[in-house]
Amino acid sequence: MKPTRTGALMVGDVVTARCDTPFKEVVRLLEEHRISGLPVIDQDRRVVGVISETDLVLRQAREPESAGLWAHCRRLLSVSARRAEARSRARTADGVMSKPAVTVRAEATVAEAARLMTEHRIERLPVVDEEGALVGIVTRRDLLQVFLRTDDAIQRDVQQEVFLNTLWLAPHTVEASVRDGVVTLTGQLERRSEIPIAIDMTRRLDGVVDVVDHLSYRIDDKPPQPTGLAVRGVADDWLRGL
Repeated sequence: MKPTRTGALMVGDVVTARCDTPFKEVVRLLEEHRISGLPVIDQDRRVVGVISETDLVLRQAREPESAGLWAHCRRLLSVSARRAEARSRARTADGVMSKPAVTVRAEATVAEAARLMTEHRIERLPVVDEEGALVGIVTRRDLLQVFLRTDDAIQRDVQQEVFLNTLWLAPHTVEASVRDGVVTLTGQLERRSEIPIAIDMTRRLDGVVDVVDHLSYRIDDKPPQPTGLAVRGVADDWLRGL
C-alpha cells in the first residue's frame, strides 16, 4: 500500500476570503461555518495568506489610547510591535492575515503535511495544485484519520509491501506483530544492511505509530571503518601546531 496522499484527506469545499474582505465579514464566515481559520486567495485562487482566530484576536488586543505616550513609543521602537499594531488596526483580510501562506501540494504524503504543520506550528494547511491554485484544505484532525486503520490491515501491509515487495523474503522469514499501531519485527535477515530498510519502510506505512526492532542478521555487510584515522587526526593537529 502506497502512503496516503494529502489530496485524499483534504476537504474540497473551502471557505475563503479575498484580500478586500472586511474584518467583520471574516468573523462572520468563521462563526457561520464553525471553523477556526480560512485561506485568503487572489483572483486566480492562489493562496496569499491565512487567517486564524489568533490573528483576529490581535485586532481586539490593541492597547487603548489611554495607555500613554510611553506605550506608544515602546511600540514604535519594536519592528514586531509595529507590525502587530498595524494588524490590530486592520479593516480587511489583507491587513490581518498571516503571510506568506504555508501550503502543501495535493500529492504530498500525510507525513510531509504533518511535518509542515509541526515546523510552522499551525493547525491547517491549504492544499494547492501544480499551478499553486487552491484545491482544498487539510487539518490536523484530517491527518489523524490514517491512525484509525486496524492492526490486521497494518500487518498485511508490512508482509506485502516490506517483506515481499521490497526485501523479497520468503513467507514467515520475519514476523510482524502489531498492537495499537506499534509494529514489532522479529526474525533473521540475510544482511545487516537490510534491517534499517525494513524498519524505515515499515515506519512509512499508514497507521504505524512506532516500530520495535528485534531483528538479527546472518551476514555483517557493513563497510569496515578505516584504521588509523584517529591517530592520523591527532598527528595532523600536532604538526599544525609546530
